Amino acid sequence: MSGALYVVLPAYNEEENIETVVKSWYAVLEGKDAGSRIVIADSGSSDRTHEILEGLRKDFPRLIVLSNTGRYHGDKVIALYDYAIKNGAEWIFQTDSDGQTNPEEFSSFWDMRENYDGIFGNRPVRGDRFIRAFVEKVVCLLLRLYFGVKVPDANAPFRLMRADIVKKYLYRMDADYNLPNIMIVTWFAYYGEKLCFRDVSFKPRQGGVNSINIPKIIKIGCKALGDFRKLKKGMKKEVEI
Repeated sequence: MSGALYVVLPAYNEEENIETVVKSWYAVLEGKDAGSRIVIADSGSSDRTHEILEGLRKDFPRLIVLSNTGRYHGDKVIALYDYAIKNGAEWIFQTDSDGQTNPEEFSSFWDMRENYDGIFGNRPVRGDRFIRAFVEKVVCLLLRLYFGVKVPDANAPFRLMRADIVKKYLYRMDADYNLPNIMIVTWFAYYGEKLCFRDVSFKPRQGGVNSINIPKIIKIGCKALGDFRKLKKGMKKEVEI
């Protein structure tokens, strides 16, 4: 392994945030392996997000833009992990492009990396809407009921993971699976990978409009229940074998 760090971010209609986000997260590559990259997946944006990203590539040579992924968040996250794995990443750090996470908190994760397979963010205080925090609590309860794992925050977009461990679980999911980060942390916990959770801050969205509204959350949640059952059956079969 090269020791490369890949910082990966999905993007969708983030013209108000994307330049600031790229500049702030690009800075964490300083001092890292020469093969390290920041990779942003932007497919389907109807605003200037892609135009801005292409312009930034001139000044940020380690910025890679993927424009051929699926449109939705889950599709993009899976495609980003796949890209990082296939291009030699040793470490993958995933966050979002809406400006809600703080790059200054990355260094404490990086300093702990040799002791863990995955270091995951926990958001004790959230700057976004109450309903989203409530949904997260419900998700964690369902994971405990379905899979017997106890995690404080299953979907925080602030996670540093060994690429070879992500590879073990990534391809169990369809390429368009809605909730890859939830299932990845579930598998880390279920199979006893070395993981820990660290508190991180989570600011209000810094601009633009969130593409996930309450009706979409309900629709995704209903589908997730069926997906959880299917994935759990597969895990049970492994135990029986």
